[in-house]
Amino acid sequence: MELQASRTAGGNFMTDKQWFTYWRQHAKMIFDTTQVDVNETKEESEQRKEELEADPEKWFKYYFPGYATSPPAHFHLAATKRVLANPEWYEVRIWSRELAKSTRTMMEVFYLTLVGHSVDPPAERKPRRYVLLISNSLNNACRLLTPYRINFECNQRIHQDYGPQQSIIKWTETEFITIGGVAFRALGAGQSPRGTRNEEARPDIILFDDIDTDADCLNPEIIAKKWRWIEEAAIGTRSVSGSTTIIFCGNRIAADCCIERATKLADHSEVINIRTAAGNSAWPEKNTEADIERVLSQKSYAAQQKEYFNNPITEGSVFKHMAYKPVRHLSEYDMIVCYTDPSYKTTSDYKATVLVGKWQNEYHIIKCFLAQGTTAHMIDWHYTIMDIVATVEQACCYYFMEQVFMQDVLVKEVNDAGLRTKRPIPLSGDTRKKPDKFMRIESLLEPLHRNGQLYLNEHERSNPHMARLAEQFTAFAPRSRAHDDGPDAVEGAIWKINELLLRKTDGAIVVSKKQPNKNRW
Repeated sequence: MELQASRTAGGNFMTDKQWFTYWRQHAKMIFDTTQVDVNETKEESEQRKEELEADPEKWFKYYFPGYATSPPAHFHLAATKRVLANPEWYEVRIWSRELAKSTRTMMEVFYLTLVGHSVDPPAERKPRRYVLLISNSLNNACRLLTPYRINFECNQRIHQDYGPQQSIIKWTETEFITIGGVAFRALGAGQSPRGTRNEEARPDIILFDDIDTDADCLNPEIIAKKWRWIEEAAIGTRSVSGSTTIIFCGNRIAADCCIERATKLADHSEVINIRTAAGNSAWPEKNTEADIERVLSQKSYAAQQKEYFNNPITEGSVFKHMAYKPVRHLSEYDMIVCYTDPSYKTTSDYKATVLVGKWQNEYHIIKCFLAQGTTAHMIDWHYTIMDIVATVEQACCYYFMEQVFMQDVLVKEVNDAGLRTKRPIPLSGDTRKKPDKFMRIESLLEPLHRNGQLYLNEHERSNPHMARLAEQFTAFAPRSRAHDDGPDAVEGAIWKINELLLRKTDGAIVVSKKQPNKNRW
């Protein structure tokens, strides 16, 4: 084999023995799943082939049963329809992990090189001639090209309907040409592609897969240089007069990365996360909610957002880490506020309810509830906090929610809960006109955090809700798409505490004097 160093799987180097085992297992899977009917007549074969070519989804399922193991999602169907219907096309697929972006693209490429574009009449279809597959390194490009080679070598159904594919002229890890005359070449970012052609044909399919790396994205100059290479050298290999399909596959791993730049030039670009805006699996036929929840539970919030929600986070840009300390007895606080951000924008946002107290010059986040829950859950959180406050006779707590969210439906649910339990929640609306969210959170909370005046409850450190709040604080950054409902609720609570204490000083309100008590609630 031409490039021994390209024997990688997931970026890890493999020995000759490991490579052979990997190759054999993959080849066996393809061979075993593509059994054919050897007794089929030529007429039956041609009729079946014609019917399959008329329906790309059935074509995928028949020729690649080892890959097409789950029914496609709606975005798969729409993406394939766009690519196969447009000979001249530039598409960017910013799809989450586990959404089969490389596999779906591979099946489309096989269709284009063996059949042609679906919009052309069968008699006029012209299969594509040259596929250029580009990744962040030659090793990775060769790894991504491997399934193409193995299918041409071992896929019995392709052999039966389109003839043997493996040629003896050029068949290596980096480049090969099928008996039918279709060329495939792997290329690493930065390599010279000049003069790339298959006889008279220039690349008419250019694939970019995982073109960005974490290390590159830390340096804007490297990204700019790589993008110039993509535009000028890689895409520059295409013919001016001939139709070309360009597809980028990857995740948005940084605010400035090559795949993000490609979206500004593409005919079509789309971001598909592991979950929809409604909080449901984007591909329920394959990824169940239990599966997703299990995987996400094993990763930090920042890793979840980057790998599965295309939301790269620069951790610690405002709050590098959060400070913890044991909280005081509730009676010792000058003021206690329970503040709720119900986040009614989308069901995938987090609802946040925090209990915050001011002691001397410090603000303590005593209790936190932060989850993608229902309004019923949010109401239950308030009763839990009311129970906590009720254990201390001298404690007084004010309950607030942003006024804009106190709509008829929510108010009715809160009132109904009060009638049902005979314990009304004394919830008031926060009527202030709020400025920009990032500005007010940073301007109020960052100085408190920096000066050692903002603390999370040490005894709640292992509570998933409090841990989630800490993660949202460290993920908080300008222009970030990270969830910030928890910090938003904390900002609201501290703002109300300061307002109430100012009114108290002015004599507008009276709060009973609290007696010191060494017991903890």
